[in-house]
Amino acid sequence: METSYTPEYYRRKQLERDIYYLKIAKTVSSRSKCLSRKIGSVLVKGDSIIGSGFNGPAKGVKHCNERPSSFYSELVGEKPIENEEKVFFTECPRRILHYTSGQGLFLCQAGHAERNALIQAARNGVSTKDSVLYCWCEQVCKDCAIEIVNAGVKELVYLKSDKPYDGYANTILEESGMIIREIEESLVC
Repeated sequence: METSYTPEYYRRKQLERDIYYLKIAKTVSSRSKCLSRKIGSVLVKGDSIIGSGFNGPAKGVKHCNERPSSFYSELVGEKPIENEEKVFFTECPRRILHYTSGQGLFLCQAGHAERNALIQAARNGVSTKDSVLYCWCEQVCKDCAIEIVNAGVKELVYLKSDKPYDGYANTILEESGMIIREIEESLVC
Protein backbone atom coordinates (compact mmCIF):
# COMPACT_ATOMS: atom_id res chain seq x y z
CA MET A 1 0.00 0.00 0.00
CA GLU A 2 1.43 3.34 -1.01
CA THR A 3 1.10 6.33 1.33
CA SER A 4 0.49 9.74 -0.15
CA TYR A 5 2.66 12.29 1.66
CA THR A 6 0.48 15.31 0.98
CA PRO A 7 0.50 18.54 2.99
CA GLU A 8 -2.71 17.29 4.64
CA TYR A 9 -0.90 14.13 5.75
CA TYR A 10 1.85 16.21 7.41
CA ARG A 11 -0.70 18.54 9.08
CA ARG A 12 -2.53 15.50 10.48
CA LYS A 13 0.73 13.99 11.79
CA GLN A 14 1.69 17.34 13.37
CA LEU A 15 -1.70 17.58 15.07
CA GLU A 16 -1.34 14.01 16.39
CA ARG A 17 2.09 14.90 17.81
CA ASP A 18 0.75 18.14 19.34
CA ILE A 19 -2.13 16.30 21.01
CA TYR A 20 0.21 13.61 22.35
CA TYR A 21 2.54 16.13 24.03
CA LEU A 22 -0.32 18.31 25.27
CA LYS A 23 -1.77 15.25 27.00
CA ILE A 24 1.58 14.78 28.73
CA ALA A 25 1.62 18.48 29.69
CA LYS A 26 -1.87 18.05 31.16
CA THR A 27 -0.60 15.11 33.25
CA VAL A 28 2.38 17.19 34.39
CA SER A 29 -0.04 19.97 35.45
CA SER A 30 -1.65 17.56 37.92
CA ARG A 31 1.55 17.78 40.02
CA SER A 32 0.85 21.47 40.73
CA LYS A 33 -0.41 22.36 44.19
CA CYS A 34 -1.50 25.83 43.03
CA LEU A 35 -4.84 26.86 44.52
CA SER A 36 -5.66 28.99 41.47
CA ARG A 37 -4.59 27.26 38.24
CA LYS A 38 -2.84 24.00 37.42
CA ILE A 39 -0.48 24.47 34.48
CA GLY A 40 2.02 22.04 32.99
CA SER A 41 4.62 22.29 30.25
CA VAL A 42 6.68 19.81 28.29
CA LEU A 43 9.80 20.82 26.36
CA VAL A 44 10.53 18.60 23.35
CA LYS A 45 13.53 18.39 21.05
CA GLY A 46 13.93 15.83 18.28
CA ASP A 47 10.71 14.13 19.43
CA SER A 48 12.21 13.53 22.92
CA ILE A 49 11.14 15.24 26.14
CA ILE A 50 14.06 17.29 27.47
CA GLY A 51 12.23 19.08 30.29
CA SER A 52 8.91 19.41 32.02
CA GLY A 53 7.50 21.76 34.60
CA PHE A 54 4.41 22.72 36.52
CA ASN A 55 3.57 25.92 38.37
CA GLY A 56 4.71 25.86 41.97
CA PRO A 57 7.15 27.27 44.51
CA ALA A 58 10.91 26.78 44.38
CA LYS A 59 12.22 23.46 45.69
CA GLY A 60 12.00 23.34 49.47
CA VAL A 61 9.92 26.54 49.73
CA LYS A 62 6.51 26.50 51.43
CA HIS A 63 3.44 26.73 49.27
CA CYS A 64 0.93 29.55 49.89
CA ASN A 65 -1.49 27.22 51.71
CA GLU A 66 1.32 26.39 54.17
CA ARG A 67 1.73 30.04 55.24
CA PRO A 68 -0.56 31.81 57.70
CA SER A 69 -2.81 34.48 56.24
CA SER A 70 -0.96 37.10 58.35
CA PHE A 71 2.03 36.61 56.02
CA TYR A 72 -0.06 37.97 53.12
CA SER A 73 -1.66 40.76 55.19
CA GLU A 74 1.81 42.10 55.91
CA LEU A 75 2.77 41.93 52.22
CA VAL A 76 -0.20 44.12 51.23
CA GLY A 77 0.36 46.48 54.14
CA GLU A 78 -2.67 45.56 56.22
CA LYS A 79 -2.72 44.87 59.92
CA PRO A 80 -3.53 41.20 60.56
CA ILE A 81 -6.88 40.54 62.21
CA GLU A 82 -6.96 38.81 65.58
CA ASN A 83 -5.89 35.14 65.40
CA GLU A 84 -5.07 35.58 61.72
CA GLU A 85 -1.61 34.11 62.24
CA LYS A 86 -3.31 30.74 62.79
CA VAL A 87 -5.51 30.89 59.67
CA PHE A 88 -4.25 29.08 56.55
CA PHE A 89 -5.64 29.56 53.07
CA THR A 90 -7.68 26.92 51.27
CA GLU A 91 -7.93 29.05 48.13
CA CYS A 92 -5.53 31.36 46.32
CA PRO A 93 -4.55 34.34 48.51
CA ARG A 94 -4.63 36.60 45.44
CA ARG A 95 -8.25 35.61 44.77
CA ILE A 96 -9.20 36.21 48.40
CA LEU A 97 -7.63 39.67 48.14
CA HIS A 98 -9.70 40.29 44.95
CA TYR A 99 -6.88 40.16 42.39
CA THR A 100 -7.80 38.77 38.99
CA SER A 101 -5.68 36.31 37.03
CA GLY A 102 -2.28 37.84 36.28
CA GLN A 103 -2.61 40.56 38.93
CA GLY A 104 -1.09 40.69 42.41
CA LEU A 105 1.73 38.38 41.36
CA PHE A 106 3.97 39.83 44.10
CA LEU A 107 1.88 37.63 46.42
CA CYS A 108 2.64 34.46 44.46
CA GLN A 109 5.83 32.49 45.06
CA ALA A 110 5.03 29.97 42.32
CA GLY A 111 7.32 29.75 39.32
CA HIS A 112 5.50 29.31 36.04
CA ALA A 113 5.38 25.89 34.37
CA GLU A 114 7.04 27.19 31.21
CA ARG A 115 9.97 28.63 33.15
CA ASN A 116 10.31 25.47 35.22
CA ALA A 117 10.51 23.30 32.06
CA LEU A 118 13.30 25.53 30.71
CA ILE A 119 15.10 25.42 34.07
CA GLN A 120 14.89 21.62 34.23
CA ALA A 121 16.55 21.32 30.83
CA ALA A 122 19.25 23.79 31.90
CA ARG A 123 19.90 21.93 35.17
CA ASN A 124 20.44 18.79 33.13
CA GLY A 125 22.75 20.56 30.67
CA VAL A 126 20.43 20.15 27.69
CA SER A 127 20.22 22.88 25.06
CA THR A 128 16.75 24.29 24.46
CA LYS A 129 17.69 25.79 21.09
CA ASP A 130 15.25 24.76 18.35
CA SER A 131 12.94 22.96 20.80
CA VAL A 132 9.13 22.93 20.99
CA LEU A 133 7.31 23.92 24.19
CA TYR A 134 3.89 22.40 24.85
CA CYS A 135 1.82 24.23 27.49
CA TRP A 136 -1.33 23.06 29.22
CA CYS A 137 -2.74 26.59 29.42
CA GLU A 138 -4.18 29.29 27.22
CA GLN A 139 -1.23 31.29 25.94
CA VAL A 140 1.75 32.36 28.08
CA CYS A 141 2.46 35.52 30.04
CA LYS A 142 4.83 38.29 28.91
CA ASP A 143 7.67 37.22 31.20
CA CYS A 144 7.50 33.59 30.06
CA ALA A 145 7.29 34.73 26.41
CA ILE A 146 10.58 36.63 26.85
CA GLU A 147 12.26 33.63 28.47
CA ILE A 148 10.94 31.21 25.85
CA VAL A 149 12.23 33.39 23.00
CA ASN A 150 15.61 33.94 24.69
CA ALA A 151 15.98 30.20 25.37
CA GLY A 152 15.85 29.53 21.63
CA VAL A 153 12.53 27.69 21.60
CA LYS A 154 11.33 27.69 18.00
CA GLU A 155 7.72 26.54 18.40
CA LEU A 156 5.09 27.06 21.07
CA VAL A 157 1.90 25.02 21.36
CA TYR A 158 -0.88 25.84 23.80
CA LEU A 159 -4.65 25.66 24.22
CA LYS A 160 -6.83 27.87 22.05
CA SER A 161 -8.67 30.62 23.89
CA ASP A 162 -11.44 33.04 22.89
CA LYS A 163 -9.73 35.93 24.67
CA PRO A 164 -6.03 36.73 24.82
CA TYR A 165 -4.52 36.28 28.27
CA ASP A 166 -1.68 38.73 27.71
CA GLY A 167 -1.64 40.99 24.66
CA TYR A 168 1.95 42.05 25.29
CA ALA A 169 3.04 38.40 25.18
CA ASN A 170 1.35 38.14 21.76
CA THR A 171 3.39 41.09 20.51
CA ILE A 172 6.66 39.60 21.77
CA LEU A 173 5.95 36.19 20.25
CA GLU A 174 4.86 37.65 16.91
CA GLU A 175 7.89 39.95 16.64
CA SER A 176 10.23 37.07 17.50
CA GLY A 177 8.95 34.97 14.61
CA MET A 178 7.94 32.18 16.99
CA ILE A 179 5.85 29.45 15.37
CA ILE A 180 2.66 29.19 17.41
CA ARG A 181 -0.03 26.54 17.24
CA GLU A 182 -3.22 26.80 19.26
CA ILE A 183 -5.07 23.53 19.84
CA GLU A 184 -8.68 23.12 20.87
CA GLU A 185 -8.84 21.62 24.36
CA SER A 186 -11.65 19.32 23.24
CA LEU A 187 -9.19 17.57 20.89
CA VAL A 188 -6.87 16.77 23.78
CA CYS A 189 -9.36 15.59 26.38
